[in-house]
Amino acid sequence: MSKKNIVLDAILTQGSLPLFFYEDAQVSLEITRTLYKAGIRVFEYTNRGAAALENFKVLKKAQQDEMPDLQLGIGTIKVAAEATAFIAAGADFIVAPVINPEVGAIAKEHDMLWIPGCMTPTEINTAQQHGAALIKLFPANILGPEFMSSIKELFAGQLFIPTGGVELNIDSISTWFNAGVCAVGMGSKLISKKVLENRLYDQLYADTLKLMELVQASK
Repeated sequence: MSKKNIVLDAILTQGSLPLFFYEDAQVSLEITRTLYKAGIRVFEYTNRGAAALENFKVLKKAQQDEMPDLQLGIGTIKVAAEATAFIAAGADFIVAPVINPEVGAIAKEHDMLWIPGCMTPTEINTAQQHGAALIKLFPANILGPEFMSSIKELFAGQLFIPTGGVELNIDSISTWFNAGVCAVGMGSKLISKKVLENRLYDQLYADTLKLMELVQASK
């Protein structure tokens, strides 16, 4: 199976994609270990700060040493240079808030999954033309599940994942799955500022187990 399909399968099986960034490398590592311990096998570190690349390298080393079956992606990749730098650091897949065909082309060249962010039917069409197997609905808190329901028929067979605005409860998660998404992105509603700043790893572990139960009940 191709690298791209391995990652896509992991996301579909898991039904969720946790994502976060934190400037402290050690905290980032402990968050990663906690997610993994709770059963997460694919997640996205986001390129949201100056320390992102160096932190990512720390996570990659830990993945190779301790978590060989973890798919470690990088998010917030808007330009080709960022994509190239993180691929060199060992990224397993690329997530973006926007469609940059150059980033899509680099991912394709490396047989990698590229998940661009879209907000309109025109953007979704553009993403499809550039080979996006999975499309991120972003910001999902603005779009809402009704948007997904409305465009589903237009883009039959296309896989979608909402990011932003998915709550950690059965109503929110099941509503999104019923609307037609294949997985849900979970950022600050799972890995909150409070969890990061106060190192609440036990809470994160419990919440991640809850997320996985809710996803299985909703799929």
